[in-house]
Amino acid sequence: MIDFGFDKIALIGAVALIVIGPEKLPRVARTVGHMLGKAQRYVADVKAEVNRSIELDELKKMKTQFEDAARDVEKSVGDEVREANAAFESEWSGVTSGTADAPGSHAGMTSAPPQYKRPNKRWRLKRGAMPQWYKQRQGIRTRAQSGAARVARFRPPGPKRDL
Repeated sequence: MIDFGFDKIALIGAVALIVIGPEKLPRVARTVGHMLGKAQRYVADVKAEVNRSIELDELKKMKTQFEDAARDVEKSVGDEVREANAAFESEWSGVTSGTADAPGSHAGMTSAPPQYKRPNKRWRLKRGAMPQWYKQRQGIRTRAQSGAARVARFRPPGPKRDL
């Protein structure tokens, strides 16, 4: 980069003072300062964009590496599963062929699968998370009661009124 010492800056300032004049020099200096700031921001933006593109390229390379590794793992797992399935099928066929000839086997009789029975639940009934046995053990109310009923329940016994 250009190295400006104090003597060079002073010489440039003196020439600018003579050429531009003392009235316009502050405005020109301010304009030059703004332009230098814009140039620095532009250079910084270009550097940031280049860094981002480099990082993006690196991330793309890492992504392809990870995808390749995942495909390799998936392929090896699939191969192992197929091998295990083939071994299981061969063993199963050996076991079932031995039991089909055994006396007392019901090879010819097949029963229908059990029918689905919907569980006996009241689906619209709101249920709490706390079980009933816990509420009973802890003495927690399980029945809702109106305010008037609660007052009447806990009113001290008094004289009977005939209305």
